[in-house]
Amino acid sequence: MRIDPLETRQAVLAVKDWIEGEGDVEKPGRAALAAATRLSVRLLAQDAPGNSVEVRVPPFVAVQCIEGPKHTRGTPPNVVETDAKTWLRLATGQTTFDAEFESGKISASGTRAKEIADWLPVVKL
Repeated sequence: MRIDPLETRQAVLAVKDWIEGEGDVEKPGRAALAAATRLSVRLLAQDAPGNSVEVRVPPFVAVQCIEGPKHTRGTPPNVVETDAKTWLRLATGQTTFDAEFESGKISASGTRAKEIADWLPVVKL
């Protein structure tokens, strides 16, 4: 299924205030948050096709992306995992992979996990 960048942008714009806000902005409803997260992660996978890095944003989505050795069973050797807000801040260029990794908001394992930074942002606000 092809991910429409315009549809992705609209889903992300629907939660823009929460992405940009600190603690004073109400968290969006689950459906809006799920749509923005799923579409933006899947857009990353579409832009950077492959199977060498798995990006997980529980409980919404997990995809494999970036060209390289294919992984098919068990835990992949290159995994990036984070929460929805951190992901959406990364996906929109509000923060950087290195900053969030250093703060502990991103878990990244494997030698290629940090390569997703080369594909960010996927949606400009």
